[in-house]
Amino acid sequence: MKIFPAIDLFGGQAVRLYQGDYDKMTVYDPEPLNTVRRFEAAGASCLHLVDLEGAKSGETTNLATIEAIAQKTKLFMEVGGGIRNMETIQRYLDAGANRVILGTAAATDPDFTALAVQTYGEKIAVGADLKNGKIAIHGWLETAQESWDVFLGRMESLGVGTVICTDISKDGVMEGTNHKLYAALSARYDMNIIASGGVTSLEDVKALRKAGASGAIIGKALYTGAIDLAEAVRAGEGKL
Repeated sequence: MKIFPAIDLFGGQAVRLYQGDYDKMTVYDPEPLNTVRRFEAAGASCLHLVDLEGAKSGETTNLATIEAIAQKTKLFMEVGGGIRNMETIQRYLDAGANRVILGTAAATDPDFTALAVQTYGEKIAVGADLKNGKIAIHGWLETAQESWDVFLGRMESLGVGTVICTDISKDGVMEGTNHKLYAALSARYDMNIIASGGVTSLEDVKALRKAGASGAIIGKALYTGAIDLAEAVRAGEGKL
């Protein structure tokens, strides 16, 4: 199981939100590249980046920061936040991203999603952010009409290979992750399921690996010191 340390970007800085609330933002690093270098030193092979401003506006607000990171790291880098057209996908790939994540667009624009998967294949992942049984969109400020299980079934039928699933109720609250949910999703769908939200301890990492998750995104727990990234990487590999 791959470990994806997360950096959420706002104004070119590394920040974290509490349960997706933009009014509850903490700045962790005004220069995100410093954080990326710490991740590399700890043995990470992957990086999860989200443009929080883009998630609301649909603009590539933090593109320059993302490009600067890509130029100075060898980590596999996935990027999400406001990717709603083919031009934006290409812009991020040209900037050095290895994979882009469709969130709101995947829930609201099936034709675009289908075209993106057809055109870019494994370079496209879909974000499924779960909130009260629905898929959250527009920076978690709204929810789509269809239930998450219908949504995931539709993504599978389109040929999506990787889904990043976030249980919003667990995000940023340091109460542990929803192991049973990810076990169920991994068993039910023929897609790579990356767990996100509430990965708080090494026990969470180990449980997600046993549940069949292909990856785990870790955010706040790294910044608070609750999880040591080097240990998390080893746990994901089954070495702890």
